[in-house]
Amino acid sequence: MTTTRAGEAPLATSALAAHPLDPLLRPRSIAVVGASASPDKAGHAMMQALDGFDGELHPVNPRGGTVLGRTALTSLGELPGPVDLAVLVVPPQVVPGVIDQAAAAGIRAAVVCAGGFAESGPEGHDLQEQAVAAARRGGVRLLGPNTSGFMNPVDGVSANFMPAAAGLRPGTVGVVAQSGGVNLAIAFLLERAGIGLRLGVGLGNAADVGFAQMLDFYADDDATTAVGLHVEGIADGRSVVEALRRVTARKPVVAFKVGRSDVGDFAQSHTGSLTGSYELTRAALAQAGAVVVDSLDELVAALQALRSVRLPAAPRSATGVAVLTGQAGPGLVVADALGARGVRVPELAPATLDRLADLLPPLTYQRNPVDTGRPSDTFPDVLRVVAAEPGIDAVGVYALDEPGVLDPVSAAEGAAGRVLYATGGPVAAVERHRERLAEIGVPLYSSPGDLAIGLAALVSDAAARAVPDAPPVAATRTIGRALDEDEAKSLFETHGLRTMRRRAAADRTAAHDALDELGGPDRPVVVKVLDAAVLHKSDVGGVHVGVRSHAELDAALDSIDAIDGTSGRRYLVEEQAPPGIELIVGGVRDEVFGPVVLLGLGGVGVELAGGPGSEPVLRLAPLSAERAAEMVDALPAAVLDGFRGSPPVDRAALAAALHAVSDVLTAHHDVTEIDLNPVRVTARGPVVLDAVVVVRTPGEENHDQHDA
Repeated sequence: MTTTRAGEAPLATSALAAHPLDPLLRPRSIAVVGASASPDKAGHAMMQALDGFDGELHPVNPRGGTVLGRTALTSLGELPGPVDLAVLVVPPQVVPGVIDQAAAAGIRAAVVCAGGFAESGPEGHDLQEQAVAAARRGGVRLLGPNTSGFMNPVDGVSANFMPAAAGLRPGTVGVVAQSGGVNLAIAFLLERAGIGLRLGVGLGNAADVGFAQMLDFYADDDATTAVGLHVEGIADGRSVVEALRRVTARKPVVAFKVGRSDVGDFAQSHTGSLTGSYELTRAALAQAGAVVVDSLDELVAALQALRSVRLPAAPRSATGVAVLTGQAGPGLVVADALGARGVRVPELAPATLDRLADLLPPLTYQRNPVDTGRPSDTFPDVLRVVAAEPGIDAVGVYALDEPGVLDPVSAAEGAAGRVLYATGGPVAAVERHRERLAEIGVPLYSSPGDLAIGLAALVSDAAARAVPDAPPVAATRTIGRALDEDEAKSLFETHGLRTMRRRAAADRTAAHDALDELGGPDRPVVVKVLDAAVLHKSDVGGVHVGVRSHAELDAALDSIDAIDGTSGRRYLVEEQAPPGIELIVGGVRDEVFGPVVLLGLGGVGVELAGGPGSEPVLRLAPLSAERAAEMVDALPAAVLDGFRGSPPVDRAALAAALHAVSDVLTAHHDVTEIDLNPVRVTARGPVVLDAVVVVRTPGEENHDQHDA
């Protein structure tokens, strides 16, 4: 069954080719195992939700009887013919056996609603493994367990515990949520915003069908124009990233990651997945092309824009947004919110300003935002002039509903595809405008804040597609043993990184010779313990700066010799670097996402913490040259331009350092961590002052599953 409401574009369901998940998500026939005539049972709610299904619907209950006027079969073996989907509303202990029965009956997909599986502990985990094994034996695709199901208004099937969800309006937005409850929450938020749902899927424990499989479904689905993701935790990071890249190459994706605060234990009990690193997961989703937002409300506002408008790929710095407002106050709210999100609101060109001066009262602000002083009959012309400005890629319009003064459709139709509109007024009038604007592809918002979120989403989506990533790299080499600082620095010198002149000293005599060569009264040196087993030298008194004389050197060596656990007492004597701001460049082999490169602030740079760009910049490796440059550009402007008199950052050289870390990490499968900390910004470029390379010991696993 396919339905189109006013305000929704026609849905291209007839053009859809068969997909392996069609029996699950677009079934022609369904059996509900555990169907019940008792209104207080979950099996009754599921039957109510499916009561309007146009295909064959078979209730199954061992006691037989009737459910909502349909005769119940006592087992799946009584099915009169082939069935696409089995919805299992049964206790968890019987699920593996029922899946075996479904496979024997020729059923190709199943939704497992019961909880009590991996999210409940070891016994539940074993039970989940049994269910998955049964599904694989029988060739059955599995959604769940521990899910409330899915809603597909376009094809008229709602296999979900909430019967009211069967009345959701069909549309073009696809949703995949880790939580069945959040799946429903997003669906009703979309409904409230006047946006139809193409398909909403709650993954639950995602024992079989997970994010990657659903993303591939949406990538191939012509009826989907935008996708929303709700993420608690990801177990198969690389496969999700690869699937997300396939989708975002065709259509926009908006993602909301839970886990900013400490909710890991709750998420574990909820879906059986740890939330993982919040910042890393967000960075990975964004790198794969998703627009990452901070709340479900923002998710809906972003989807509202992106389902209708998508800008060409372009860096954030090259995308300009104009704000046109009929009331100055709301326009200021929009412009302020855009500025806080790093969206450019550039001043309009002189030729554009000349044309606006002929259309607007002289006292209104016109450079951008453009304030009309109150909508008048020139408002549509003003919008067309602003939208035609070469430096403007999208226009956000705010104008209160004033009957007889301004018709939103007449104003916006000339700029459809580049304009988002917001208004305020009586609910009925706003809904009429929403439906009419949707017909010409213009989203309508009811608040200035949501308009700003939508505009920012357009810019973020365009920017996410502007930076290419390097192809995967097979890790074929090994370091083979732990490296001390001198060896680690030598490794990175072969990749073009700069260090200070240094000498490794096997004994105190060699250390004094190194001081004579490298130091003196006007040339201080740094003296360090040289031992691959000592990773945090400063914490144990293993770093001494400003050493100029032999007496000072002896004092430093005495302190190093007193460190417990060092082997052989070797030393590193190194020229002291000139002052400058300090950065951290590093990498780690993450269990979920594989190799990751980090760029962050160190030293006095941490004083910028809390400001825009002060958080560490994380990207999946391998890095392309463009991706490394993008990481550098993500640093705060105060650092890039020179903080407190420090020299400005040599952006190309710092990007090369990031690229070097990426290369070493991805090429050597036994390297688990790299820490170049600090990397000091000097007038001659960035200099690596300390280097740590952590290597997996021979007894540990040989190859990381995410390499290659």
